[in-house]
Amino acid sequence: MKPEDVIEQVIDIATEAGKKIREIYLEGSFKREVKSDNTPVTSADLAANDIICSQLAALTPDIPILSEEAADIPLSDRESWKRYWLVDPLDGTGEFIAGSGDFSVIIALVEHNRPIMGIVYVPMTQMCYYAIAGLGAYKRDGKNELRITSKQIANGDTDNIRLAVSRRQDPQSVLKLMNKPNHCELVVMGGAALKSCLVAEGRADCYVRLGPTGEWDTGAAQIIIEEAGGALIDINLQPLTYNERESLENPNFIVVGSPNLPWDILLTT
Repeated sequence: MKPEDVIEQVIDIATEAGKKIREIYLEGSFKREVKSDNTPVTSADLAANDIICSQLAALTPDIPILSEEAADIPLSDRESWKRYWLVDPLDGTGEFIAGSGDFSVIIALVEHNRPIMGIVYVPMTQMCYYAIAGLGAYKRDGKNELRITSKQIANGDTDNIRLAVSRRQDPQSVLKLMNKPNHCELVVMGGAALKSCLVAEGRADCYVRLGPTGEWDTGAAQIIIEEAGGALIDINLQPLTYNERESLENPNFIVVGSPNLPWDILLTT
């Protein structure tokens, strides 16, 4: 199976899950619980997870699925996976609960520990970002589709960095990570994947994430930003890898539109 053979079906799956999330969001009657790791989960997360996992299993019965909502699979079982689906049925649950609308559905296909296909679908705008390794990154808005590229900044032009930040985050907590905080322009957006997509389409130059995230938060975003010309890297400036550790928690990471810049100097992390 080539990723391009199933991309449209997987976009349809993400869209159907997104429609269910939007329906629950607009009704405003969702149930909320707290998981064992003290993160929230809602009835929208679980409903979307059911849609995605059941339909992916029907589409590709031989490919295992790793979802945030069913992640208790030990490495001893996962390490034999050469290819698998990596799913976050609702990225930005906090934004969903807060009512900002900044949340998304994430589906990635991982092969040999690197994402090779990714989809980020935004339920409230019905926007879809997707990419396939070697075939580019795209943004689809209804029937309109365009190839996206991150903004490439020249090495000598680093005095105005557009920094993607959360709408519910203290901007100073991010600005203090920059060596030239007074030269940074803040671009506000909720949801980790959506901020990564801002960088991928050239609307921001950098997104820094310090703090816990799971591999499902970054799989699709990583292939989208890479195919757009940027990079999603750890603080040692190395690409993230997947399904190689018992823990599925990511290290701190940076999303950049111009990998050629000296980010180790521009950032204080």
